[in-house]
Amino acid sequence: MANTDENPKQPLLPALRSRNCRLFFAGQGVSLIGSWMTQLATIWLVYYLTNSPVMLGLVGFCSQIPSFFLAPFGGVFVDRFSRYHTLIVTQIFSMIQSLVLAGLALTGTIEVWHIISLSLFQGLINSVDAPARQAFAPELVERKEDLANAIAINSTIINTTQLIGPAIGGLLIASIGAAYCFLIDGLSYLAVIAALLAMNIRPRHISLKIGNPFQKVAEGLVYAFTFPAVRAILLLSALISFMGLQYTILLTIFAEDILKGSAETLGFLMAASGIGASFGGIYLATSSKILEVCQLIAFSPVILGMALIAFSLSRFLPLSLFLMLFVGLGTMLQITSSNTFLQTIVDDDKRGRLMSLYTMSFLGILPLGNLLAGFLANRIGAPNTLIIDGIVCIIGATLFYRKIPVLKQAIATQNPSR
Repeated sequence: MANTDENPKQPLLPALRSRNCRLFFAGQGVSLIGSWMTQLATIWLVYYLTNSPVMLGLVGFCSQIPSFFLAPFGGVFVDRFSRYHTLIVTQIFSMIQSLVLAGLALTGTIEVWHIISLSLFQGLINSVDAPARQAFAPELVERKEDLANAIAINSTIINTTQLIGPAIGGLLIASIGAAYCFLIDGLSYLAVIAALLAMNIRPRHISLKIGNPFQKVAEGLVYAFTFPAVRAILLLSALISFMGLQYTILLTIFAEDILKGSAETLGFLMAASGIGASFGGIYLATSSKILEVCQLIAFSPVILGMALIAFSLSRFLPLSLFLMLFVGLGTMLQITSSNTFLQTIVDDDKRGRLMSLYTMSFLGILPLGNLLAGFLANRIGAPNTLIIDGIVCIIGATLFYRKIPVLKQAIATQNPSR
């Protein structure tokens, strides 16, 4: 019988042949628009209430720090239980969190400690949701060879909504207030919950071996850090998260104090980042060459670092918007190419644990970077902070470049045909 996988007339987006993928991406797209609106509204509201870079860093810290401590255990949970049912539960809790935030804001009783507490609660949810979401990807596609394309499409949706969400959020904040961003976000979770319930997911074989959770975490750590290619990617991801993504918490300062703008300005800056990220996502979604991923992992931090340095020096809004395109592009290529590589080479029985370590290296390290960004911006200013961030990204990429032969060897071992 002929191998249909070698048919030259493959669809441009092969992952969309799977009904579950189409459902998940549709629901995710609606929900993420609300999530990006909430992210914008939260940092704007905190800065409005406190006018403090340190508080911006603290809120960012609280929203992500649970992932640093709990994501490895979340990965153990994801490997032991249904990822499908786990996601339904995490989406319901996330919806409740957003609606509580909306209720406090609409009644005018919201205070900074409310935001910090609810951010911490959302962080607890994300410590399970993020590894579950990452590990769930293979269950969405009907063909294993469509996995990389599904990951790229998902990342494209994430960053396309980053374009739409902040743009809408900025307009809503300026016209009717941040509270309605939280309300819309809460209601948007209904879309992804409905999509999950409409899926037909085949039961996944789950090992019934009983083991100590700490032992399982240790096994995941040993697997990751004795695998040179995986270790290199996790360390680079942690570095980029710690320094390269500090701009996400500092954009409010640039929008209001440096570029002399408003919530709309912040929305436009985030939207510009989303446009750049979407270009990167489209490129990855239409590329089937896994070997190109190795080059992208090394090159994308250079794009991000140079763009951050240039953006920090700009005082002209159109130029700043243009530079944010490359900030988003570099960020997108780094995150998605690393994710694609790890999903390509990981053993399925360790997928949840490895993706939880990736979550830890990315989301888990991010709060520490946010906290540092707040203190640095308070001491040396936001522009100087971003210059340092950009230099560190370029140095990290230079050091990682030497690991490309190791990554190619790992791909050749796992996928000889690629």
